[in-house]
Amino acid sequence: MLYKNLGINSKGHMTIGGLDACDLAAEYGTPLYVLDEDVIRSNCRTYLDSMHEEFGADSTPLFASKALSFRGIYPVVESEGLCADVVSPGEIYTALSAGFPAEKMFFHGTNKTDADIEYGVSEGVGYFVVDNLNELAVLDRKAGEHGVRQKILLRLTCGLDPHTLEAISTGKVDSQFGVPIDTGQADDFVRAALECSNLDLAGLHSHCGSQIFESDSFNLQAEILIRYAAHIRDDLGYTVRIINIGGGFGVRYVESDPLPDIPARIAEVAQHMRAACEKYAFKPETVYMEPGRSIVADAGVTLYETGGVKEVKGYRNYVTIDGGMTDNPRYALYKADYTVLNASRADQPADYECTIAGRCCESGDRIAEYINIAKPERGDIIAVLTTGAYNYSMASNYNRVPRPAMIMISAGKARLVVKRESFEDLIRNEL
Repeated sequence: MLYKNLGINSKGHMTIGGLDACDLAAEYGTPLYVLDEDVIRSNCRTYLDSMHEEFGADSTPLFASKALSFRGIYPVVESEGLCADVVSPGEIYTALSAGFPAEKMFFHGTNKTDADIEYGVSEGVGYFVVDNLNELAVLDRKAGEHGVRQKILLRLTCGLDPHTLEAISTGKVDSQFGVPIDTGQADDFVRAALECSNLDLAGLHSHCGSQIFESDSFNLQAEILIRYAAHIRDDLGYTVRIINIGGGFGVRYVESDPLPDIPARIAEVAQHMRAACEKYAFKPETVYMEPGRSIVADAGVTLYETGGVKEVKGYRNYVTIDGGMTDNPRYALYKADYTVLNASRADQPADYECTIAGRCCESGDRIAEYINIAKPERGDIIAVLTTGAYNYSMASNYNRVPRPAMIMISAGKARLVVKRESFEDLIRNEL
């Protein structure tokens, strides 16, 4: 099995956190998102302990909510000591409704509207990660109207190409995110922030991309940010306190993916940052990272029921399931790789080559192509691994398909955390 929390029981069924996947599908229905809470907590502790050891007790991971935002996730990450990275008023509202403290939120976004900014300020969000000059001006005005001095980080681009997928690369000079250092525009950004009477420029933020397995991009980014922070101090007369180096490390979707040693990677980043601090005589008070995918992805499995097996002679075999791009659009968007198993026959040889096709009237509705699983029959449960990130968050009602239920497993027990949508839910807001 790809992960330690998965196994095979005496019935030949796949298990998740010790529970029979087929029994879970029978009890809660399919499609079904399954999250192993114990895995999530372990991932949180790995980041938190490593960051404390390498960067100091005030340095903390921020859970990137966009990877998986629902009420039940916030008490888990808060209890493990993490702050939250939020990118919309909807994520803020969801976190607040779960009791997550507003002061521990960092509000990102490339195009925060006036209403977004008003909401964030009025709810007491701890930090705004400011993307551009337009946002800066509005935020200064809104903070003044509320009589607060709003703490901010400035989002900068460091000119790095992390050689990740174009759709999830965010750190190049030509990026929709942030303000570039290389063009000199970052200096104007900093000067404008320092002229704002209602804003406290606490630090700098950059994000080079997602699904990065090695530390090289983070190492270069850390040095660039330290060097630039020293430049702000020496040439602009201001000292920032915080450096945020953005997202966490990649996760293993298939056997051929590397299994990153996160403590080792964080130690490498810290080593390069310490060298940069010595070189430029600047040391931040606090360092942040924003892992999302690497907190929740490997904790998730999606269970589907097989509808049919269709063999097109001379071409390929199709296994159709009762979900697809509505609950997991990543294959349609990115051709994302997944490990797929027949959970009903997990003890049998995976020797049947097939394409997993979804239920939508869309030729691109696939989960995987030309993979090998134990040959299924109608009613078998198909398990797709590593679906804890960017599945529920990106789910839709295309073809008027209700979104799945979600359960969380902990200490060998399952509980419902998101109810399955009903047909009534589909028309609830329609007049």
